[in-house]
This record gives sequence, C-alpha cells and structure tokens, in this order.
Amino acid sequence: MAGLSSSVASLCCVLVVFFLSASAGFRRFEHPPKPDGSLSILVIGDWGRRGTYNQSEVAVQMGSTGEKLSIDFVVSTGDNFYENGLRGIHDPAFLYSFTDVYTAQSLQKQWYAVLGNHDYRGNAKAQLSTILRRIDRRWLCLRSYIVNTGTAEIFFVDTTPFVDKYFEKPKHHKYDWRGVLPREKYLKRLLKDLESALRLSVANWKIVIGHHTIRSIGHHGDTRELVTQILPMLEANNVDLYINGHDHCLQHISSNTSSMQFLTSGGGSKAWKGDYHDLNQDELKFYYDGQGFMSLQLNPTNAKIVFYDIAGKVLHSIKVSKQRYSVVM
Repeated sequence: MAGLSSSVASLCCVLVVFFLSASAGFRRFEHPPKPDGSLSILVIGDWGRRGTYNQSEVAVQMGSTGEKLSIDFVVSTGDNFYENGLRGIHDPAFLYSFTDVYTAQSLQKQWYAVLGNHDYRGNAKAQLSTILRRIDRRWLCLRSYIVNTGTAEIFFVDTTPFVDKYFEKPKHHKYDWRGVLPREKYLKRLLKDLESALRLSVANWKIVIGHHTIRSIGHHGDTRELVTQILPMLEANNVDLYINGHDHCLQHISSNTSSMQFLTSGGGSKAWKGDYHDLNQDELKFYYDGQGFMSLQLNPTNAKIVFYDIAGKVLHSIKVSKQRYSVVM
C-alpha cells in the first residue's frame, strides 16, 4: 500500500508541475530521476486491443521486468487504442485496453503517451482529456511535449499530421483533425517549437519519441515526410535516440550520418507482419518481427537498451557511452 501511495503522490506531483510550467512552445513536465541520477523506463507501442493478440502476455512480462529494473515510468509510442482510437472520454476501451491490462504493481507509474494514426481515427481529443487522468491517474497523453528528468530530456512529437497520405488518400478512414487544421500552420509551429526546444536543451541525453518511423525495414519502412522534415533537425541538435512504434516489431538501426540510434518498439500486441524492406546491413543491428517491448536505463554517461520478447527473453542489448560515444551490442 505504501508503494501505491508513493506512486500516486508521484503522479500528482507531475501533474502539478504541468500546470505550473505550461507556456508557449512545448508543454514541459519535470520527472526527477532516482537519487543517484539514474533512470529506468519501459517503452511499448501499438498495444490497445483489449488484451488480445498477446497484449496481456506482453503486459505480464512488462510487469516482471519493471519490478526488476525499478522503473520510473512507461513510454507509449502510440496507436494506443485499436482499431479506431477512442469514441469519447467514456469509451470502455480505455479500461479494457489499458487499466485492466497493465495491472502489475511496477506499472502503476506515470505513463507518457503520444498519439498514433489509429488514435486519430477516433476521437483524438478524448485521449488528451484530463478526464481520463481522473479515471486512471497514470495516463498522460498530449500531442507534443517535453519530459525533463535531469539525466535526459525526452521530446514527444506528434508525427501523424506530417504524413501526407492521411490527408490526400485517407481511403475509408475518417481522421479527427480538430486542433491540427490548418495543417500547414500546425506543422510550422510544431517544427519551430521542436527546433527551439532541442537547441536550448543542455541535457546529457536528448531522446525524441514519435509514433512513426524515421528509419525502418519493417512493413511501413521509412516515413518520407519525417526523413525530410525532422531528421535533419535531430542530427543538427545531436539527438541520441529516436524511438517510435508504427511498425509492429522490435528494431535497432544505427545512423550512418550521425551517432543517433533508431529504435522501434511497436510489438505491444498484433505483430508478425511477415514483410520487410531492404536496408544497408551495416546500419541494421537488430530486427524482430514479433511481440515484445523495450527497456531503457540511463545515467549521466551511459545508456543500456534491451529488447524483450513475449516470454521476457532478452533478444538484443545495446550499450551507449557518452564519454567516448560508442555503441556496444
């Protein structure tokens, strides 16, 4: 019970900081690291299927790993609720796909989420609502924002509005573009705010979270719009990690033009797509076309990234050092 009270107090503290620090540009949250300056995070994406497609099994292993690592919070890379987001703030899918699935004590921490393209197919504003935070205090989803941990600054970016096909060729899908239109103005402001935030950051680690891929050999491949509009900005501002979902797999790609690592954690439920794109083998370090999740452990000079499968087995491990900036696998 004491652990639960501590978690609730931490969540309340984060939300208080939110209201105090909301200002022009990206909203900013302060989430302190452990007393020794270290930070432990779990990352999951493309998950919300009411426990089906092995979502519940992945959640069990997340709970076990979260306890071992004493995690500070969880990051969701989007596509939080399938197939078409939430219908509204009282949609029971929020409970069935989130609250009732991620029940382990170690997962009763803050969840920081971004929207994916499937989330925009429903009532996108519902996921951003403070009412959901009253239903489950762990939940926090905004379009774009910053979480500052002292050890790292984590920049959450709303990537769906960048993708042309959702506007030009939506097929039979209907997207909730409230708050996004006019699109050109929205994207211009987002890019300006992101560039400013990255440029002003003095964090040891700069991490960017988005739903869509920048580099991927998975089903969706590279996202052309992000490669042209966001990637140069990330490289110019020495971003260390870009973490995404969208492709329902686990993946690690190294950049051949910078020290950035591209990490995909999109195996939260339905996976095994069975197709992939060609990529220079020197850049591709790991690819798993199945379900699972990722952990990230940081201190001021070192990072450890681990990918796990549905049974909790370690599939791939990466160590990154800021001192000499090397990547060890």
